[in-house]
Amino acid sequence: MTLNLMFHDNCFDGASSAAVFLRFYQDKISPTASVALIGLAHQPGQQFHDGLFAAEENAIVDFKYASSDRLTWWFDHHHSAFLTPEDERHFRQDRSGKRFYDPSFKSCTKLIATVTRQQFGFECPILSELVHWADIIDGAMYPDAKTAVEVGEPAQKLAAVIEANQEPEFLHGIIRQLSWQTLSEVATQQEVLSRYAPLASRHADNIRAIREASHCSKGVLFFDLTGTGLEGYNKFIPYYLHPEANYTVSLMRTPKRMKVSVGWNPWSRADRKHNLAAICERYGGGGHPVVAAISFQPKAGEEARKAAEEIMEELRKG
Repeated sequence: MTLNLMFHDNCFDGASSAAVFLRFYQDKISPTASVALIGLAHQPGQQFHDGLFAAEENAIVDFKYASSDRLTWWFDHHHSAFLTPEDERHFRQDRSGKRFYDPSFKSCTKLIATVTRQQFGFECPILSELVHWADIIDGAMYPDAKTAVEVGEPAQKLAAVIEANQEPEFLHGIIRQLSWQTLSEVATQQEVLSRYAPLASRHADNIRAIREASHCSKGVLFFDLTGTGLEGYNKFIPYYLHPEANYTVSLMRTPKRMKVSVGWNPWSRADRKHNLAAICERYGGGGHPVVAAISFQPKAGEEARKAAEEIMEELRKG
């Protein structure tokens, strides 16, 4: 048996989802399967091509739905799980019993662990720590912004390494380790810690860059990082620097896309009145009600800025 296992790349929940599904598949479906891991990234335009579904079985976890008849397994928890209404209809008509969607879950990792336990009798205590931390990290379930930004726990350091990783082979190795070892064992190995050390220094630089670029008005914090060269940052830094902000809107450019990110302060005392995923869907993006993003072509700076300004205006109106 061959399996193509696709997951949200450079994402702790994506990697954790892949690890839990991989262990489930090897324990309950095919112990001798040859599994290829494939990271997927959100990009403007079509997300999938036929070559992704070339194995005997094909799975997607923590990523948008693909209306391919060669898709065998699918798990997702994002509000914006479907690229088109046709994709959602394709999913609703499925009767395979192997495609699962539930946006009430904080993490896709926990969705997979829950469904595979309830419907397939899969139990693996060694994965409990991973499921626990995936929920905290992806669900922003930290007690405060300070805890989220100071990155004191091994799981947080591993998450930072995964998010910054540019070597697929390294991440694939981490996923395979997470499927058979405890999170603590994987997160505290020297190969991970040595990669985290330069990220810690860069993290301090990111805090300074966001502090200098950010401006808060009527509860909405905005910052433009397109001229800084930054391609990622701890998403809780804005609320650490500006606890008065209810929402954040930011711009960032990478070689592959121009990105507008929108977020809700999980420690805000205000009532959230906007579904950020629904807002971003209007521009071809999506995500969760409390954190979402839009991907534009790398050179579409004016289009991205226009979208950011329109979103800020809407959020400021309350």
